[in-house]
Amino acid sequence: MRESNLLTNICPQHASLNSGLWNQIERDCRLWAERYGDLYIVCGPVLLNREHETIGRNKIVVPEAFFKVILCMQGTPKAIGFVVRNNEGRKRRDQYVNSVDEVERITGYDFFPALPDSIEGRVEASSNLQDWR
Repeated sequence: MRESNLLTNICPQHASLNSGLWNQIERDCRLWAERYGDLYIVCGPVLLNREHETIGRNKIVVPEAFFKVILCMQGTPKAIGFVVRNNEGRKRRDQYVNSVDEVERITGYDFFPALPDSIEGRVEASSNLQDWR
């Protein structure tokens, strides 16, 4: 927990996104962790192939979007992903649901490579928010 509050672990995020949609997704993750137990969560910035906006005298890069992928191995394994533009974020979270496969395509990351292929192929292709209720 201490390491999550280091300056090396922050990205500039639009204020209403941080207090709105992104906050809702983070609250969902806490609720799911209470409901299902251990979760694997990976999140970070999405930097598109172009010149990036910067802020401050140190020219801190402002990401164009953020991603979050969540994997639950409790019961029937499931996963879900989100990609959210770094703007006002006033839309509903279900408008930003993606499969982990789609988040991998956008970011270029392979999030859960240690999963057996039979599980990885199935859970990373799914993106049903209803599975998490």
